[in-house]
Amino acid sequence: MDFGLFYFADGVRTGTDQYRLLLEGARFADTNGFSAVWTPERHFHEFGGRYPNPAVTAAAVAAVTENVAIRAGSVVAPLHHPARIAEEWAVVDNLSGGRAGVSFAPGWHVVDFALRPENYADRRQVTMDTIDTVRRLWRQEEVELVDGAGESVKLRTHPAPVQPELPTWLTSSGNPETFRQAGDLGVGILTHLLGQSLDDLVRKVAEYREHYARAHNGTGHVALMLHTFVGEDRAKVREVVHDPFTDYLRSSLGLVLKAAEELMPGIDPDQMDPEDIEFLLEISFERYFETGGLFGTVDDGMALLGSLERIGVDEVACLIDFVPDTDAVLDGLRHLARLKQRWEAR
Repeated sequence: MDFGLFYFADGVRTGTDQYRLLLEGARFADTNGFSAVWTPERHFHEFGGRYPNPAVTAAAVAAVTENVAIRAGSVVAPLHHPARIAEEWAVVDNLSGGRAGVSFAPGWHVVDFALRPENYADRRQVTMDTIDTVRRLWRQEEVELVDGAGESVKLRTHPAPVQPELPTWLTSSGNPETFRQAGDLGVGILTHLLGQSLDDLVRKVAEYREHYARAHNGTGHVALMLHTFVGEDRAKVREVVHDPFTDYLRSSLGLVLKAAEELMPGIDPDQMDPEDIEFLLEISFERYFETGGLFGTVDDGMALLGSLERIGVDEVACLIDFVPDTDAVLDGLRHLARLKQRWEAR
């Protein structure tokens, strides 16, 4: 099981060092044998707003690293022309010497589609079509497009990438159909535990493997994004992550309510008192701290990693930037590296 670093971003950091954690974390990952650095695509909101284009941040990571894979987690496919995606990521592939990879997502936030409102209704099909076109362009095939005069033209994008095939994932918030689609397409799956449990993941990963094996050679690749903070003392870790992770859950309240449905069926956030919402968030924090994140000591982490291995997770994508204290996060990476080393030395 591989270990990568995943960035999603809080809305707190300001000034000229907003990207210090990204770059210093990437350097750490590169020199400590981590598998990948993932950066997201976010628009029109403080939360994550430092990452409007993962190709730009990926290019920055490429310039300061030599070994680690550089991936988008995720490109929101319906917001972009597929030729632009192929061009931008081919540049990243060249800058990095063949280390680029992309996870594609259909998007969900309606405001994001101010960039391309015509694609919102059919965003899932547009995503499938975009993936197909980008992969063809990556192979340097010509594709038929319509030019400014309304004429059909066959075009090939430049520069040519280093890798003959683009390493590709499909991002899923938990929809089983997306897992099956990823298997049918022969791409990886990138998912998380907001809105789904480890028990849910067992069945979905099994279905993904089944569909992948049926349509392609191999078993595919399952990357699981987990909020991560590892330290020497479990109580201290809990203190550090409690408020920022609760804020993160608050920003993802819809997914939190989905996850809590089994405990509180039929809950409606619009009908809940603020005190009830805070109570629910506290319950959710406890649940995720215990079983839905890579929190605590190295020993705590080893127990969770054992569960993930049994499920069939190939890579833990450690989301590290939800804690606003950059120095504390960077210091915690040495403990994460210790966990990685112990896992690999079993």
